Amino acid sequence: MAEIKFEEAIKKLEKIVETLEEGNLSLDEALKIYQEGVELSRLLNQRLETAKKKIDILVKDKKGQFILRPFEEDRSQE
Repeated sequence: MAEIKFEEAIKKLEKIVETLEEGNLSLDEALKIYQEGVELSRLLNQRLETAKKKIDILVKDKKGQFILRPFEEDRSQE
């Protein structure tokens, strides 16, 4: 799939869902745009995972030292 902006991909996926929910397509047409929706969904998921890996939170430990910690760690230990 060609490079597409994240926001554009979401809008396109939303349009695909709306079109499928209307139920006015032939089976072949529905399968074709369903496939496109699956591809967009995978692309969006990959981009979110990539972004998630890049996010770090700067926090202070008990000694007052700043440390970098992955975003997904449990923040209740602060």
